[in-house]
Amino acid sequence: MLMTMFIVTVVFFLAAYVLYGRFQVKLYGLDDSRKTPAEVYFDGIDYVPTHPAVLLGHHFSSIAGAGPIVGPITAASMFGWLPAYLWCLIGSAFLGGVHDMGSLVASIRHKGLSVGEVVERWIGHRGKKLFLTFTWLALILVVAVFLELAAGTFAKDPAVAFSGTLYMLLAIIFGVLIYRKGLSLLWCTLIMLPIVIGAVFYGSSSPWVAQLFSFGYDVATKEGQASLLDLWRIILIAYIFLASVLPVWLLLQPRDYLASYLLYFSVLIGAVGMIFGKSFEPVLPAFMGFSNAKGEFIWPLLFVVIACGAISGFHALVGSGTTAKQLKKESDTLLIGYGGMLIEGVVAVIALGTIIIAGLPADGSAVNPMAIYGAGIGKFASLLGIDLKVGASLGLLALNSFILTSLDTATRLARYQFQEFFDMKVDRYTATAVGVAAALFLVFFRTGGKAAWTLIWPVFGASNQLVAALTLLAVGVWVKHGLGKSATFLLAPMAFMFVTTVAALVLLIKANLGNPLLAGISAVLLVLAVLLVKEGWVALQRKTGEPLKG
Repeated sequence: MLMTMFIVTVVFFLAAYVLYGRFQVKLYGLDDSRKTPAEVYFDGIDYVPTHPAVLLGHHFSSIAGAGPIVGPITAASMFGWLPAYLWCLIGSAFLGGVHDMGSLVASIRHKGLSVGEVVERWIGHRGKKLFLTFTWLALILVVAVFLELAAGTFAKDPAVAFSGTLYMLLAIIFGVLIYRKGLSLLWCTLIMLPIVIGAVFYGSSSPWVAQLFSFGYDVATKEGQASLLDLWRIILIAYIFLASVLPVWLLLQPRDYLASYLLYFSVLIGAVGMIFGKSFEPVLPAFMGFSNAKGEFIWPLLFVVIACGAISGFHALVGSGTTAKQLKKESDTLLIGYGGMLIEGVVAVIALGTIIIAGLPADGSAVNPMAIYGAGIGKFASLLGIDLKVGASLGLLALNSFILTSLDTATRLARYQFQEFFDMKVDRYTATAVGVAAALFLVFFRTGGKAAWTLIWPVFGASNQLVAALTLLAVGVWVKHGLGKSATFLLAPMAFMFVTTVAALVLLIKANLGNPLLAGISAVLLVLAVLLVKEGWVALQRKTGEPLKG
């Protein structure tokens, strides 16, 4: 069954890439003779023309995060693997891929700035302020949560911490060798990549690594674990600040590029496991009903729980944030925008494969998606003769790479959103500091014995999907009025995502009236989204050439 599931996925995505991708290329009129913002506004910091292989690595690593793993596994545990599988296929090809490519193309046609710039040009200045406020709040939550996840993974597995730290340092060397010394991308990759991969094998069995990366804390005690976690938080805070303000070619881009190979490697292991894992018996039911044990219905919950791996608003922020400023030629948007989303869909299907063979916990405890994925990749890797422990460490390192790349990119994106809100009058250091400080508040501020981010994290799924709906709206208005073409292929997915996420937010508010922080933030996001859709609807009804009113 796993083999059939995987082959259908690959064939379906290849067909979508060729046919639906070609449709979008023609509609947008992609032209490599048109200079991209990376060339026009080159500054060596944010705007840097980049080889498509490197940029795909950065983009794919950044958009993935833990989403295409955590979301599908969680949803499958609620409703069975079949609904999750169908949504990953249909969502990636006809919603997420369209959303990602559209936001990337729209951005490069608007100076490489965020979707907020598209909103201002085609919907109005008031719409831009609403959009940037919404997205900045969502990004701060991402930074806070992914900071905790990354720090937790580093504290838990010294091999992952060793490898992760190593390729942060290698990234700087890589960037200098490529952009300052003129070495070839191929040779640098061939030299650096084996070091990164080999570090996992070495770190998994090295007492020296285990001792060094525990920093002398007694991790057998809760106090030691807490102290180590705090230390990794501090280290990662320093890292994301530097990743946001340093030139993109020096740290962020090469680190994400190197990390992407870990992700590709995990996809390869997953593919081997899905195709040749006949010995792995499926134990998770295909369909478990239209509602879960808590009485929550498959709609809208499934479409909010699975974001990355189907459609995610965060992707638009990456595409129109860092990626658009590095695009070398317009035709690369097909591979990076649409192709990147389809690759993520494959990751989501592999994640489903790990829970299909793991099943639900026998003791009725909560599902741990990260543990399931790590164990599943370990089993798949065993087919290649890789030790189960090393395979699990590879899986966790790949997962942590997803998390870490999303973390550093989200910090830089929050900086962009903040600067654009104030019309680029705030320097990058101040904008980054404000974003990091806000994220740290969510991490360290506690109320009722719980960190603030844990209280408001449930709102992320809906807010992220609302960003996707609002992005589709903005790009749709641009296609209609700016390109003079039909935007139905954008506006139909937009309508579905908007109705779905508004329903999810309303249910979330209703279920959390006793949590004023969560209910209040949900209500604020809901109001912002409704106001922006109202602005967009007015813009859609405007006749061509008629001036903006907002």
